[in-house]
Amino acid sequence: MKKNNTGKKIWVDLDNSPHVLFFKPIIDELRNLGYEVFITARDTYQVFDLADKYGLEYEKIGHHYGKSKLMKVAGTILRSIQLSINVLKEKPNLALSHGSRSQVLVARSLGVPSIMIYDYEFATPLFIDPTWIMIPEIIPDHAIKYKKARVVRYPGIKEDVYIPRFRPDSRILNDFGIDKKEILVTFRPPATEAHYHNPESEELFKESIEFLSSHPETRIVLLPRNAHQKEFTINTWPDLLSARKLIIPEQVVEGPDLIWHSDFVISGGGTMNREAAALNVPVYSIFRGKIGAVDKYLVEKGLLTVIEKNEDILGKIKITKRNRETGGWGNDYVFKYVIDAIVRISDELKNGNA
Repeated sequence: MKKNNTGKKIWVDLDNSPHVLFFKPIIDELRNLGYEVFITARDTYQVFDLADKYGLEYEKIGHHYGKSKLMKVAGTILRSIQLSINVLKEKPNLALSHGSRSQVLVARSLGVPSIMIYDYEFATPLFIDPTWIMIPEIIPDHAIKYKKARVVRYPGIKEDVYIPRFRPDSRILNDFGIDKKEILVTFRPPATEAHYHNPESEELFKESIEFLSSHPETRIVLLPRNAHQKEFTINTWPDLLSARKLIIPEQVVEGPDLIWHSDFVISGGGTMNREAAALNVPVYSIFRGKIGAVDKYLVEKGLLTVIEKNEDILGKIKITKRNRETGGWGNDYVFKYVIDAIVRISDELKNGNA
């Protein structure tokens, strides 16, 4: 493939919903620095809705292929073929994603250098390596099977890239009809289609809803990951939904905004747990896969509580109001560190030193 002669064209692939918030400020800053950025996005969870909400222009390519490992592999290959058409047309100098296997496959086959960012060391390894990986420095060396010269480490956690720029909007409480005296709980079910899913999380999900709904002052905002989870919720707790004790948003909501206005969070996945920790909001994890280094770090700092069994729901979850303090979520240091690393690699490529 003929290279872009400016040396400043970057391809960003939005492979999952958390990547929209993560990459939005990165894309804006790269463009401010004179880079051309083109974006592809996969139809999975709320990627398109979030990208639209944040005003990102993107090419819709591929979708989620369910929990079957065989279909996941087939889907990755099929999406890679679909992506190749756009990449051949755009001729990027660098590919950038947060764990997009399809992007790495396309980039390697077309000779485009790639940076894969990720923060969970137990994700299924790729059969083709990216050119560089970028990970939190919290993840230990022994957990990374990769050439050290091609590993870029950044301080903190990935949520530190965008949370410091967050400013809360109180209208979200009015949108859900929630009184400030009520105890608001944000709940994200487990990722049942992920390769690392443990069925124990589903039992904890159901037991937690039953426990929370028994408290007279709680209101639960549930964020289903897909249509199947939404349908399951509607069929399982129709009375809670009709009483507005349990609420499923009709439109996509900004995760950090909902989290900040919550008194605590329960989640079966990493990003929402870590966003809550970054915002100093009490958070309980019902994730029952292998606990990664980032979550262990948050547990050690007292920013995350792990729920391992049904008894922990009653014993560990504290149903209480919290004191909210606006701001104090860090600074732009991590964001600037990540930007500088991307720019440094891009410059090395342009100068033939990478």
